[in-house]
Amino acid sequence: MKITNICCIGAGYVGGPTMAIIAQKCPHIKVNVVDLNEKRIADWNDPDIQKIPIYEPGLGEIVAESRNRNLFFSTEVDKAIDEAQMIFICVNTPTKTYGTGKGMAADLKFIELCARQIARVAKTDKIVVEKSTLPVRTAEAIKSILNNTGNGVQFQILSNPEFLAEGTAIEDLLDPDRVLIGGDHTTEGMQAIQALVDIYAHWVTRNHILTTNVWSSELSKLTANAFLAQRVSSINAMSELCEKTEANVEEVARAIGMDSRIGPKFLKASVGFGGSCFQKDILNLVYIAKSYGLHEVADYWEQVVIMNDHQKRRFSRKMVSTLFNTISGKKIAFLGWAFKKDTNDSRESAAIYIADDLINEQANITAFDPKITQTQMLSDITYLGTRDESENAKFLHAVSDPYEACKNAHAIAVLTEWDEFKQYDWQRIYDNMLKPAFVFDGRNVLDMDALRNIGFVCHSIGK
Repeated sequence: MKITNICCIGAGYVGGPTMAIIAQKCPHIKVNVVDLNEKRIADWNDPDIQKIPIYEPGLGEIVAESRNRNLFFSTEVDKAIDEAQMIFICVNTPTKTYGTGKGMAADLKFIELCARQIARVAKTDKIVVEKSTLPVRTAEAIKSILNNTGNGVQFQILSNPEFLAEGTAIEDLLDPDRVLIGGDHTTEGMQAIQALVDIYAHWVTRNHILTTNVWSSELSKLTANAFLAQRVSSINAMSELCEKTEANVEEVARAIGMDSRIGPKFLKASVGFGGSCFQKDILNLVYIAKSYGLHEVADYWEQVVIMNDHQKRRFSRKMVSTLFNTISGKKIAFLGWAFKKDTNDSRESAAIYIADDLINEQANITAFDPKITQTQMLSDITYLGTRDESENAKFLHAVSDPYEACKNAHAIAVLTEWDEFKQYDWQRIYDNMLKPAFVFDGRNVLDMDALRNIGFVCHSIGK
């Protein structure tokens, strides 16, 4: 089956970039990205590529190349579903905040709504592709909804999880480690798998496209994120021991990373991992294990999240104790709010939790991030529920100039590893701070020796 028309439901972080690449590499395929959020769609259609809602290096140029040629963004969901041969589901699957599985299980209400809408609208056979991160056996639920509509339409369900790292999503899409496609091993299922393989084969070599059954594909996504998060928590656990023993965590990471069985990736000690995937997916894995009565397995993976939370609290406590056990009324400058560099995503960012801890101590926080606004920062911290937005606004302020953020500050906390932080005039920053001037590098990105020579009192992770 040759695909010439694709619909993607969800114009967020996964749907937008993925469809932009497919449209660029497959100009013969019409790609419709649909979403009910009118503002988001308007932003994707804005002639100024700097205003598209997802910041990823290189994404704007790729969107501009294909937009209104064979890549379209609209709110006409039913029309796009009706016309498409293949439908990608790229909607949000947040952790449940209510009911059974609260705080751990994935909330699949948006997935179910998509399935029901597809079932209602479809008049011809469709291939439905799960792109959202989902718990294992979600395809079974989608299939049940689609196959019981009574309208005679045949559906094939594929699992095609994304393995994108924010900040490098375009690179990850253009040159992926692997593309994973799971489907039924029936004649029709294998034909559907091949249809999706043929799309990716326009730019991905065939030996990098893996095909599995649908259940293995779904579980592989959760497992990959769990393994990566485990490495972050493992090196962060060692960072605390390094500080006590006067070892250097970067030297330890370099030594073990040269072991070919381990490798160097995700061995960067920091204030902790954030983002939309790691914590959500591990907790989902914990919930699945518990639901099968595998309590030891659940406890093992839950410890990764516990270690991550501990690292953030430890960083906050170190700031308070170093600043003479009181930060009430003191100005603390935050450099960075996004959970990592080269993205405007702040979900589960360590900065949110550090800020919450420091506001509990009545510190005044002035934050700078090149891609995050004050509105987003206040929304992030208010979501924790510790206090309302008006109360948070008394203590948290965002500015558009890093030097203004640091002026008259008692201390600086570096919480995102933006490259530009290394290029700042740190002598100027020091001259305009209160003395002693403290720097707490939560990402180990700055040259601590150079800062000490200026006069800063420096603290970093695991050294």
